[in-house]
Amino acid sequence: MGLRDYTVYDFIRRNALVNPENDCIVFNDLRLTHRQYKQRCDRLAAGLKKRGVSCGDRLAVVAQNSDEFVILYGAAAKIGTIVVPVNWRFTGDEMAYVLRDTTPSWIFAGPGYRQAVTELKQDIGVKNFCTIGGGEVPEGWTPFDGLYDDKEQDDVFDDIDGNSGFVIIHTAAVQGRPRGAVLSQNNIFAISMQMIANEGFNEDSCHICILPLFHVAGLARFMAVMHAGGKNVILERFEPEKTLRLIDAEKGTTFFNFAPILKRLTDKYHELGRNFDLSGITRVGGLDHSENLEQFEKIAPNVEFASGFGQTEAMGVTWAPRRERPGSAGKPTLISRVALFDDNDKLVPVGEEGEICVRGPSVFQGYWGREDDTARTFRNGWHHTGDMGRFDEYGYLWYSRRKAEKELIKPGGENVYPAEVESAILEHPAIAETSVIGVPDKQWGEAIKAVCVLKPGQSADEQELIDFVASRIARYKKPRFVVFVDALAKTQKGEIDRQQVKKDHGGRF
Repeated sequence: MGLRDYTVYDFIRRNALVNPENDCIVFNDLRLTHRQYKQRCDRLAAGLKKRGVSCGDRLAVVAQNSDEFVILYGAAAKIGTIVVPVNWRFTGDEMAYVLRDTTPSWIFAGPGYRQAVTELKQDIGVKNFCTIGGGEVPEGWTPFDGLYDDKEQDDVFDDIDGNSGFVIIHTAAVQGRPRGAVLSQNNIFAISMQMIANEGFNEDSCHICILPLFHVAGLARFMAVMHAGGKNVILERFEPEKTLRLIDAEKGTTFFNFAPILKRLTDKYHELGRNFDLSGITRVGGLDHSENLEQFEKIAPNVEFASGFGQTEAMGVTWAPRRERPGSAGKPTLISRVALFDDNDKLVPVGEEGEICVRGPSVFQGYWGREDDTARTFRNGWHHTGDMGRFDEYGYLWYSRRKAEKELIKPGGENVYPAEVESAILEHPAIAETSVIGVPDKQWGEAIKAVCVLKPGQSADEQELIDFVASRIARYKKPRFVVFVDALAKTQKGEIDRQQVKKDHGGRF
């Protein structure tokens, strides 16, 4: 560890020193203080090292949220291993790709995913399998509790470089396959410090952790509140009634939202007779329809929403309270230098549209095993986000669109690239051409719509095609709407004109 490094494990060590008896983790009936959480991280770290796990090794996780999941994160931080949290919504093929891509030394699988992982054994070449999140232990697997060492080895200080990888999060598939974004311990430190500054997190903060821990937004808020010495209340997955009860009982102060979370919470609040105290909620991050925000403000009178821009590769690029400059994405944060460039990487004037580019300590380390992609993204010393926007005269960023090569749809906070969905649709024997676009959706924020041309003499219906896609890629990537047309708009080069398709078929449903 370098003289000036400060790692995620240092958050854990400090909390155990200065607030040892304060609550750190709550999961179902389990309650761990900061001291107890550190002890479990220490014992797991020692146990992993005894089994040959070393700095830089990857530990893949296919599981829903649990106390053991975040203990694994803490142990990994101490010994310098890299966690690969796999989106549990992936199909077997998608999951296998991520595992082959990162070659983990161990796979940790939750109760609902062990069979799928077992079926992939021969394909992925991993020898060590461990349960996580309880449940039965399959033959040949190690139970999570079995990894703990009897001794905490608190006096052992691993020499962990702050720039070493901490987590690999696979982003949406730009060209048919997802790319693993590597975030270092220094990245997590910078992101959490920025969130603490923005959100005012402290020892009294209580994060209701409802987003999956494979998602950068859920992980970042968890880490920020832990860094500040607060409490993380973990749900296995989002459930409206349970979330309301925990906000009330645990004095929740913050959570992260993607549509339709707020609407479901508001509806359940009224359905159950308004018997929950949500006055402690002061900060909610994420995106949603303005009407849903306003309805939630009526039941959580002290809540403040924020606007911002960020991505897995660079969290916390811009930020501002939502009402400060309605419609904007806020101002550059304290740790981000933001510039807008044209296609020749020349700065554009204030008021003109350009690609949003970033420098700063939150910018990720690069794409795992993809040197060319990394070099392209980091060209000329800037991280190129692939998103377009403009600055106004007061320094607020106004997001406008995604660049054509990075066309992206975000249903319920997930990232979906049209090309991946289009490839799945074109496997259907009746489809000649298709263009997949995002359309506004009040429930999910954005929905996937497929505009399709049938082959001569062939037929298909909307539900058939939706089910067909869902059988090939993760179900959250399937179209919500399908329309059949005689022809798709084309450019002069004969290519599908996606912008014209969006104009013709991109209306609100």
